Amino acid sequence: MMKRVTWFAGGVVAGVATAGYAKKKVKETAAQIAPAQVARSAADSVRAKSREVVDAVREGRQVMRNTEDELHARREGRLVSLDDHVAPGDQVYVDGVPVDSGRVIVMRERQPKGRKARR
Repeated sequence: MMKRVTWFAGGVVAGVATAGYAKKKVKETAAQIAPAQVARSAADSVRAKSREVVDAVREGRQVMRNTEDELHARREGRLVSLDDHVAPGDQVYVDGVPVDSGRVIVMRERQPKGRKARR
């Protein structure tokens, strides 16, 4: 008989503890899905995504400007490849890192009209 009472008391204690834990979890979940919290979470997500879009647009514009500068320099004859000035077997370094000389391009500044470029 004593065994049954012990098991019964243990079951009651476990049930009460589980019920308290479940009640706490239900309240936390309800608070997370409350309309105000959902709206706040959505607004935060939209803000973060809009920042990413703005950063991507800025980066795209910078790449566009660089590409336009390179195309203008190529058209005006101000673009020189290092590959034309490096002997076969020579190693080219940029910031201490070896690179293929064909990938390095030197773009000279524009000269005011009427002046010849100094070499």
